[in-house]
Amino acid sequence: MIKNLADLFSTVLQRPKRTLVVVSANDSHSIEAAYNAVTSGLIRARLIGDENCIKKICSAENFDSSLLEIIHQPDDRLAATLAVEMIRKKEGDILMKGLIPTDQFIKAILDKEKGLLDPGNILSHVTVIQNPNYHKLMIVSDVAVLPLPDLGQKVQMIRYMVKTALALGISLPKVAVIAPSEQLLMQLESSKDAAFLSKMGERGQIKGCLIDGPLALDLAIDPESARIKGIGGEVAGDADCLLFPNLDTGNVFYKTNMKLAKAESAAMLVGARVPVVLTSRGDSTLTKQYSIALASLVS
Repeated sequence: MIKNLADLFSTVLQRPKRTLVVVSANDSHSIEAAYNAVTSGLIRARLIGDENCIKKICSAENFDSSLLEIIHQPDDRLAATLAVEMIRKKEGDILMKGLIPTDQFIKAILDKEKGLLDPGNILSHVTVIQNPNYHKLMIVSDVAVLPLPDLGQKVQMIRYMVKTALALGISLPKVAVIAPSEQLLMQLESSKDAAFLSKMGERGQIKGCLIDGPLALDLAIDPESARIKGIGGEVAGDADCLLFPNLDTGNVFYKTNMKLAKAESAAMLVGARVPVVLTSRGDSTLTKQYSIALASLVS
């Protein structure tokens, strides 16, 4: 079992090396992330973008550009199309966004004829958080993509989190469906959906995990709170996965962890044929490396 994010590196290094395809790799942020992963032995990298720009950045940062495969395509839209085509041809295992508008990048992934989203799948976001105040890794969804997921999308989100948990070595992940209270509040969609999902898990309609909900956040992660409120079961106080009811709650939880608890994280888009890395300029170098390693592990 991978007990902390640093274990991702040693685990990935023991497995066949994956190929990262970076779309519009025309910025130092993207090139640095790919280059560090290559020199650490985690991946191979193919950078699609303006070759002159990429080599100029490599020179300024003292990166050996010969370690990177550079494919000249300065047009963002064409670069995204080419990257998706390479993934479809199995010439890459992980996709990563570079200096390209997010809507253009996502549009290429979602293209109905030539994209990477198979019928029945949704594109969602999974984050693995290492908080110094929690006794194990937390797998969280969704903090970046789906603003207000419906019940069917939440089923998919749980399945994506479970797949991630299995890749981390958690054989039977415990999923807490978060709502404001453990009481079933019929006026709240989050509470009703949590009850439905819990029942689906109980009936085996969502496999490979234990699901409980509705659970308030304190009951999901704090055994003392669960004991005081008399909430039993295997999930309460020991959740591996947290399903948030909407983007507002998930994003606030994520940023609170990062900024106030000084947590570390790894994140990826899931649901496409390959994991997709979306790093931010505000992410630390370590977060970028963790995210690439997680995507490599899941792929």
